[in-house]
Amino acid sequence: MYTREQASQLRQAFWTAFGQYIAPHPSADGLRTNWANYKTGLKHVYFRMKADKKSASIAIEMTHPDPEIQALFYEQFEELRLLLHETLGEEWEWVLHTTDEHNRVVSRIYKELPAVNVFNKDDWPALISFFKPRIIALDEFWSTAQYSFDALK
Repeated sequence: MYTREQASQLRQAFWTAFGQYIAPHPSADGLRTNWANYKTGLKHVYFRMKADKKSASIAIEMTHPDPEIQALFYEQFEELRLLLHETLGEEWEWVLHTTDEHNRVVSRIYKELPAVNVFNKDDWPALISFFKPRIIALDEFWSTAQYSFDALK
């Protein structure tokens, strides 16, 4: 068992290592990108990577406080579902209106990797291998798809 500080340091060490590993890879638009804290440029739409002691996940998360507007974002992603899955090379889970760890209503499109532990350095290669191709594919998808959301800005 780790103290809160040790757990925080291990998590930070993982994300630092991931950032250094993926840093040389430019975005689909040829720009330098902070992959671990990816900016979509669209308020209330995030690409989130999470890792804890049981699993890891990568998600497109819609957090608009108005559930009806959040549903509009979700519907726009549904229009792009085929492009998204083709770019990712796999199908992801789709959930409209669930709650996050802070009890806020969110919608998610996500992929999960079970049975990995960010606190176990032996799992880091599996975590990096899980996150890297998916965040790069999300960036490639977003470089064209983001314009479909202009009306919702």
